[in-house]
Amino acid sequence: MAEASALFSAGKEVLVREAAYLDERRWDDWLALYTPDCEYWVPTWLDEDKLTDDPRVQLSHIYYNNRAGLEDRVARIRTRKSPASSPLRRTTHMLGNFLLTHAAEAGQMTLRASWTCHVYDPHRQRSDVLFGHSSYGLRAEGERWLIARRRTTLQNDTLPAMVDFYCL
Repeated sequence: MAEASALFSAGKEVLVREAAYLDERRWDDWLALYTPDCEYWVPTWLDEDKLTDDPRVQLSHIYYNNRAGLEDRVARIRTRKSPASSPLRRTTHMLGNFLLTHAAEAGQMTLRASWTCHVYDPHRQRSDVLFGHSSYGLRAEGERWLIARRRTTLQNDTLPAMVDFYCL
């Protein structure tokens, strides 16, 4: 029981750090939370009850099959080569309902968390709230836990003009 509690605590800390790094625009720290072979996926809804299940052949809000894709997205934001992210929106992430859904003996665990993200768009002078839940596959790498997989279910039916990784 103590081992599961320690795993849960370590995993939860990774998720809380991720949210803080996004809010503070600490892009390098955020990227360092992900394994090089990570998968970052935000599927779309096929209908009222079913999400897409294959990002390689179906539409996704966001899909990166490794950290290099995330690094490229961050580089475009930093160099202002992303008109959709200029000016950059301000965010505040709120996480809750943490649940350790799987703990493997080989240094892996899966956590689920519900979230909301309050997003302020200075260009439109408008605030939006995005909400949903995410499943995180974490893997131990040395003394650290890193995100090897993040699958985010976005519950909003109506989205603002732009939704990016830092808003989820």
